Amino acid sequence: MIELTRGNLLEAETEAIVNTVNTVGVMGKGIALQFKKAYPENFRIYALACASKELVPGKMLVVENRELAGPRYIINFPTKRHWRGKSKMEDIESGLCALVAEVNKLQLKSLALPPLGCGNGGLRWSEVLPRIRRAFEPLPNVRVLVFEPGAAPGPQKMLDRTSRPNMTPGRAAVLCLMNRYLVPGYPYRLSMLEIQKLAYFMQTAGQPLRLNFQKHHYGPYADNLRKVLERIDGHFIEGYGDGVGTNSPETPITLLADAAVEAEELLRHDGPTQERFDAVSNLIEGYETPYGMELLATVHWVATQELEAATASVDQIVARVAAWNTRKSELMTPTHIASAWSTLKQKEWV
Repeated sequence: MIELTRGNLLEAETEAIVNTVNTVGVMGKGIALQFKKAYPENFRIYALACASKELVPGKMLVVENRELAGPRYIINFPTKRHWRGKSKMEDIESGLCALVAEVNKLQLKSLALPPLGCGNGGLRWSEVLPRIRRAFEPLPNVRVLVFEPGAAPGPQKMLDRTSRPNMTPGRAAVLCLMNRYLVPGYPYRLSMLEIQKLAYFMQTAGQPLRLNFQKHHYGPYADNLRKVLERIDGHFIEGYGDGVGTNSPETPITLLADAAVEAEELLRHDGPTQERFDAVSNLIEGYETPYGMELLATVHWVATQELEAATASVDQIVARVAAWNTRKSELMTPTHIASAWSTLKQKEWV
């Protein structure tokens, strides 16, 4: 029996839950990332199956859930061959056949199913749903809870059973900068854009964060910072969620109070990291807004990556910033650029 619903798939009270996956071992965002956080052991088994080429379209990977809460089984359903690619209807159809066979084999009475191949997969729900209905017609006594496409639950409502990560000097430095950056009384939230720029300056100061910064629309940007935030989300910060829509520069991130205390304690016993933290704190004073951080980081990038900072003139800096993109040419005034350039020189960052 098919029942259509919306909401949080991971909260479904069914014997089994279907997790849509690719066949290369990546659970990078969306419902897959939610599953990775909620059921880390399932991800470990899934990654091993992909590494050994055992998981292919049309074949289910069934993992018994040994957690006290949640479904009895997690059924990993390949809807993509590669995470960058799109879903193919033929893989949905062959997968549904395999799924029905597993339901019979396990003698399941209830099952929760996401919108297979839709969303990032690119398939139309109006074409997928009829195939789901046809596939389960022979099983009228099985309750199939089908979740229609819709918004994901908020980051705070997503299950996270991943182990608490270690507080490393690099993580502590970024977390302490977040804490220092926030205006007193502000409810522990700042944007992804600001976190990117804080990390940029911390790495520039000499902290080995291993972030790959490149020239981007809003200034220097490191895509691999997303993996760092994914790992610490739910433990040290909140707001990253499942990675869908949370890479927007405006995405608000919350710093958890106990994480700030732990990070500050580590820094007190790490002289070099504390010195770098102090240098960045001094630099950004007066620039604690999204625009201010973008401005300061953009001017620094232009001066150090595109010009010879020692000989560059303010006119050259202004011209390079304006040439970056239309956004910066319209938003960043010569006066503001000159002020940021002066700050960087006075504080010996260039």
